[in-house]
Amino acid sequence: MTAHDSSSTDPRVVESEIAKEQAHVDRVRAQLEIDENKARMLAKAGQDMYRSDRTSWVREEDGTAMFERDAFSYNAAKRLAVLDAEHEGLVFGRLDLTDDEVRHIGRIGVRNADYEPLVIDWRARAAEPFYRATPSDPMGVVRRRILRCRDDKVLGIEDDLLDSTSQANLPIIGEGALMAALSRARDTRMHSIVSTIQAEQDEAIRAPYQGVTTIMGGPGTGKTVVALHRAAFLLYSHRTRLENGGVLVIGPSSVFMSYIERVLPSLGEDSVTLRSVGQVPSDILPFSSDRLDEPRTANIKGSLEMVGVLTRLVNLPMPADSDSLQLRVTVKGEVLTLDASTLAITRQRILKRNRYNDGREAVEVSLRDQLWARVPADVLAAHDLTRDDFDELVSSQASWRMLLNAWWPTLSAPDVLARLADPAVAEAVTPDWDEESRQLLVSSIPTEADRRGRRNWSIADMALLDELAALLGPVPPEPDADAPVFIEGGDAEELVTLSDRLHDARQIDQNEPRDTFAHVLVDEAQDISPMQWRMIGRRGRQASWTIVGDPAQSAFPHPDQTRAALDELVGNSPSRTFTLTKNYRSPAEVFNLAADVVVSVQPDADLPQPVRSVGVNPTVVRTDDLWAQVRSQLDEMLKSVDGTIGLVCPAGLVEQARECADDPRIITVTTMQAKGLEYDGAVVVDPERIVAETGNLAGGVRVLYVALTRPTQRLAVVGLRKQNSSQLSEETQPVRDAGAPAWSEALWSHEAC
Repeated sequence: MTAHDSSSTDPRVVESEIAKEQAHVDRVRAQLEIDENKARMLAKAGQDMYRSDRTSWVREEDGTAMFERDAFSYNAAKRLAVLDAEHEGLVFGRLDLTDDEVRHIGRIGVRNADYEPLVIDWRARAAEPFYRATPSDPMGVVRRRILRCRDDKVLGIEDDLLDSTSQANLPIIGEGALMAALSRARDTRMHSIVSTIQAEQDEAIRAPYQGVTTIMGGPGTGKTVVALHRAAFLLYSHRTRLENGGVLVIGPSSVFMSYIERVLPSLGEDSVTLRSVGQVPSDILPFSSDRLDEPRTANIKGSLEMVGVLTRLVNLPMPADSDSLQLRVTVKGEVLTLDASTLAITRQRILKRNRYNDGREAVEVSLRDQLWARVPADVLAAHDLTRDDFDELVSSQASWRMLLNAWWPTLSAPDVLARLADPAVAEAVTPDWDEESRQLLVSSIPTEADRRGRRNWSIADMALLDELAALLGPVPPEPDADAPVFIEGGDAEELVTLSDRLHDARQIDQNEPRDTFAHVLVDEAQDISPMQWRMIGRRGRQASWTIVGDPAQSAFPHPDQTRAALDELVGNSPSRTFTLTKNYRSPAEVFNLAADVVVSVQPDADLPQPVRSVGVNPTVVRTDDLWAQVRSQLDEMLKSVDGTIGLVCPAGLVEQARECADDPRIITVTTMQAKGLEYDGAVVVDPERIVAETGNLAGGVRVLYVALTRPTQRLAVVGLRKQNSSQLSEETQPVRDAGAPAWSEALWSHEAC
């Protein structure tokens, strides 16, 4: 027994070591209090730097002074916000080096009055050995220590001995931090892994900023949380560039975004924009969506074929009888006419050069030019008619206004997409489609609007609306709609301050460029459809990218289209790929079952290696009474796990499932909503229907694979002994082909006799 481990279980040594770390945490907290007081004083000084009692106007020099004040206040307030932020374990680590140096690692850097580091920011280069050091390559580290804290209190410590040859007399406490963290009960929020980042994860986190970084890995490898730590690292390393340009994080659903929203603030970063896929176009549309289409419909809407459909839809004249339209005006007794074919040619020519809404002025000019060319010379001479007079005469006629308002009205993206609910319009813009696909599209377009005129668009619709907004251009403002720039009279004391503007809700401006983000992070990328990639790409034309996903979890049936959309997005940018190989979520018993299922349709799936076992096999059972068995499994799981239980079910059964979720620890989600989430236990309901609802065998089995890999401790799978055709609609009948028995046999082979 060496000096390093001789006292690892001695309670007196453990207590003494905890007391040492508590003393350091106390020093850090005391220094933070000093820093916070300084920041408050600076913020107040900034506010008092300049005040004006003028109520009507402001001199230029006064405005300059207020700008300086705002900038001063902003910087002070920003520092205060960082210091005031809730940090889950501000100090979480310690490194003891071979040269007797001690480094404490934490969520933000803290220095004492002499500018000596009390805590090193986890993103700093000096903190790298905390994550990358191993017994085979200790990087000068003898002992790595994890501090388990609650608020300001050190509750425990876990040590890893990295250099067994060192002569330093350092006690080694505990069994290692990683396994301790993995056994922790889950709640409804994702937590950071900043204290337990592993070497392969750290390599991905600290990858170069430029180009495209792809992080691949199976379920439970920590892809999402690694990507979020990467965002925090990049903000630390490239602060000016990324804060000015912005960082956008995109996830699959609002449920998922709620799950991860605490991670970045806990790492000391709150300057990141979080959006679900259904919220991405909220910068140009005053609404978002959480509604999922039926999978087959979602696949249709996500296909690149929709680019041509939407282009034809924009080009299609609004009136149903456009072939009979004509423009007819009277000028000085002369009747001038433009027939339907002339109007159609004009429309095509204008749309080749202009976006639709931008082309309204151009089309008016073109039509007046064509009418002017039709005025007989003798009429011009008899009335001494000038071109300006002619234009005024034409534009003032009711027939002119009526034709333009009917044939070329100002259009919004929702106005245009709503036209697809008309079977005749849908047929005109999908000439090569089969009738079943066309009907799925038509029936999926919401026809009713709420009192504000908004329809219940789906997540897949949001990408189509964004595409249409790009094709149409911004809707021109109503005349006199803009508010005055200057306030006349009143009791206003000054201009709006910078801090006021920062806290105002973001205004929707369709003229605003959407390529302002400097870095875009896309999670669950395997489920992003080609049309959604086009939508996301408009937010990061000049951005660097972090793309996170796992092809084995994809539900989209056309990977070639997805690849084409991604290739267009990233172009020739430098790229790098990191593959995470360890499953830290699912115990071996759970993951082995899930792996058996997915390899039946994807033999080359990149399967991670589980790092632990719980000694309990999953419960796999078929029954004639589905919900009674689900209730029984939930009751058993409530007794066996301490944290959350995911009730994962097909979309068509979610309402029935919610009736079983009578405990706050039970969280009901559909299989698609479950992506990226984890629970201590999971009950997966009706796997046959999960596969069937997706609409394609391979995609359905991959979605089932997602459901099976959600738990960290216990899994139960409940299916029907016989699929009752009366319980399933025609479109959700189980998939029956040569591949179906393979996955089904793989799953039910784990059923207890």
